[in-house]
This record gives sequence, structure tokens and C-alpha cells, in this order.
Amino acid sequence: MKRVTINDIAKELKVTPSTVSRALAGNTRVSVKTRELVAAKAKEMGYQQNVIASALRKGKSDTIGMVVPRINRHFFSHVISGVEEILNPAGYSLVICQSGESFLKEQKAIDMLLANQVGGIIISLSEKTKCFDHLQKLVDRNIPLVQFDRVHNEISCSKILNDNFNGAYLATKHLIKSGYKRIGHVGGSQSLKAYRERYLGYSKAIEEEGLPVDSALVYTDAITRESGYNTAIKALSSVKPDALFCAGDYCALGVIDALKEKNISVPDEFGVVGFANEPFAELMAPTLSSVEQNGFEMGTRVASAMIKDIEGKYKEEVEVIPTRLIVRESSWNK
Repeated sequence: MKRVTINDIAKELKVTPSTVSRALAGNTRVSVKTRELVAAKAKEMGYQQNVIASALRKGKSDTIGMVVPRINRHFFSHVISGVEEILNPAGYSLVICQSGESFLKEQKAIDMLLANQVGGIIISLSEKTKCFDHLQKLVDRNIPLVQFDRVHNEISCSKILNDNFNGAYLATKHLIKSGYKRIGHVGGSQSLKAYRERYLGYSKAIEEEGLPVDSALVYTDAITRESGYNTAIKALSSVKPDALFCAGDYCALGVIDALKEKNISVPDEFGVVGFANEPFAELMAPTLSSVEQNGFEMGTRVASAMIKDIEGKYKEEVEVIPTRLIVRESSWNK
């Protein structure tokens, strides 16, 4: 079908294309009656605004791009909801892309959003991202940028973070107080600040007990269910921990799969704590202790920072959202 244009609407109404253009833009130089007439005819004919052309005319776009590792994660979906809660009433729409934890896909998403003239970009980095030129390119072009959760410190923009350190510290302290003696850590890529902070919170809690951090009990690049399972099988056959603090709930789910396969009782023989408080955490058996990240609140802060940047009120801000430990069956006190 032929795309309906402003010229088509103008012919139908016997007015000039410029009148239709002004009416659709809400220009008060056009009477209310004509604006209503144009809007009704545009809807009837199935007219869709050319967002890119409109952005070029105005010099800015009301569309914001957002890149996340995985939309199907509870945390990221809640962040998206929080972002839309603030952006939509302010007149902005959101385009969401997934990197799938791929650096290449992340780069392509940024390029696509730039090609579509978005007014700003919100991003949480993929696990594989170790080069940040694509973010520096945005800063160099003065395109509003907000990083959240997984961020790179050296890029000059607003950053909204979880209190990863304290969440990990509380989780590990809880396992220590519950009586576990050989507590390991299964984390994500240490090239990402979020996962480094979770490791540091874990190690701080261990060191406060007067114990050295045993590198044999620390595993990285394991944030999926499959990698959590494989890591637990490896650990149980060698260093034999009696508890694991996992940097993500999907990893913790894989760990519990392995423990069930080995007929190891949770929490009597082995304690497990995750991070993110995914919905399945309170539905599985045993229920999973986890660190709550407050994704919706983070999303509202992210959107507010983006609007400030777009409106020229930008100053580089770093906000930290509190986390809290939710204790369930997988780590109950002995």
C-alpha cells in the first residue's frame, strides 16, 4: 500500500500541505477547527508521521533509545517500566533494543538508534563489552547518554547504579552468620563495574571474619543457569564449598539444579544466595534468598536524568539505588 503523505491529506481537505503540516504539529496559527479536521482526516487515511523527517525539521527527536542485555530479565523489565513511567507523560517515546550480552549487537543497536535520529540513549552494558568507543562517540556528538546498572566509569555522562557492594556484603555476611564455613562466589565478568563491586562486597565480608579470600572458591563469567550448573559441578568435585553467593539469580538456579542432582540438601548441607530477586526466586523449591535491586525506582531515576540532559540541565551525576537482602529457604539460619 502507498504511504499516506501530508500532500494526500491536503488534497482531500482542499488546503495547502503547509496548513496540514502546521495543524499536525499543533501550531496555534491554524484554527482549532482546522486542526481537529486535519487530525480526523489523518486518522481516517491511516497517516503515520515520518519520525526521522520530523526530527530533522525540529533539530531534535522525541524518541529515546534504550539498550539492555536481556528484556526477559525481571530487573531490566522493571527498569524499562520505570523509564516509561517518567518519559511518556513528558512527551517522549521509547525504542528498546537487546544486546543479548553481545558487544557486536550492542554496537549495531547504537548505530541503528543514531541512524534513526533518537534524542538520547540509555544503556546497560553487555557482559562482553570491553571497548567503549561507541559510547565515547555519543558523548563527542553531544548526544544525551545515561548509563545504568552496568556502566563504564570513564565515560562522561550520568550513571545510575545499584548498591552492588552492600548487597553482596549483606548476602555473604548472612551466609557466614548462618554457619557456613567455605563460602564461594560465582560472579560475572570482572570487566564490568557491577560484577567487580559484587566481588568486592563478598571479599570484604570474608576478610572481616579474619579469613583470606580463597581464589579457588571464586568463579567468574557465570551468570546463566547453564553456567551456574557447570560451575557448581566443578566446585563440588574439587574445592568443595558449603555455600555460594551468586551474582545473579539465574546462576543460583543452576547451582541448585546441580545440588539436587548430587542429592545435597539445601540449606542443611549447602547455602545459596542470588542477586536480582527474579520472580521465580519465591516460587522454586527451595525458595531462593536473593538481593533486591529496585529496578522500577532505578528506571525513574534514569529517565529523570535523561530529561535533564535533553533540556540542557545536565551535570554529570552518579546516583546509587539501595539494595536489600531477602532471606528465604535456600540459606535459612541453621
